[in-house]
Amino acid sequence: MSANTYNEITFAALKVSIDAGLAILQVYQSDDFDVQIKNDASPLTRADCVSHNIIQRCLSDYDQPILSEEEGNIEYAGRKNWNRFWLIDPLDGTKEFIKRNGEFTVNIALIEEGVPVLGVVFAPVMDELYFASRGLGAFKILHASGVEASSLEAFCDAAILLPRVSYDKNKRPYTIVGSRSHLSAQFESFVAEKMKIHGNIDVRSIGSSLKICLVAEGTADVYPRLGPTMEWDTAAGHAVASEAGCQICRTDTGQPLTYNKANLLNPFFIVERL
Repeated sequence: MSANTYNEITFAALKVSIDAGLAILQVYQSDDFDVQIKNDASPLTRADCVSHNIIQRCLSDYDQPILSEEEGNIEYAGRKNWNRFWLIDPLDGTKEFIKRNGEFTVNIALIEEGVPVLGVVFAPVMDELYFASRGLGAFKILHASGVEASSLEAFCDAAILLPRVSYDKNKRPYTIVGSRSHLSAQFESFVAEKMKIHGNIDVRSIGSSLKICLVAEGTADVYPRLGPTMEWDTAAGHAVASEAGCQICRTDTGQPLTYNKANLLNPFFIVERL
């Protein structure tokens, strides 16, 4: 894929993430989320479906298969030969959406040969947008919905380039980020081990893929995910973190997370600044 094509599809993903996020906000500000329970016992709202439809209509123009959480039942036999495809979570953090705490995101990623090479994470309530594509770098935009952008370059001009920096104990305590909804005994053990190394530490809890983004932007140093996630939960944030100089590795093998596995459930992993 040429650089111009990457730029075109990155721009499209940015634009549609904001469109989907604003549509989500309309539901968020309403009195009826139309909450349903899916077969895996996770919640589904009208906002999930609205966002999915907006993103699918846009990305269908780019001749790549689409794997969305809302259509995650595509059999492996039907996708195992996908060399390049869109992987999306139209509303990551549905539980946070229902709680009305604002910690939910729109996640859009492009996967090539099992690796996220483009990622967009938009937090509609915070109006913050993280994005990255291979070779471009990783960026954050504040007040993203107000950006008048007619090109990828315009989005980049409105953004902050995420720095590739290591932890500096003289600037702040070592910071661990964890899930708002899934803290566990294993997480507590991880924190205890880091305390032995770093002494005074901070622990931050937040929902959705924002956890990965906090490490990517350097306000947190590590995110141990010691509980279940699906590929669409992590792919967009993975792309942003990678371009920001972080590693996202399995806890069992130390190898990077990969995508389009037969089982779309992720193994436990750690996101950490290098």
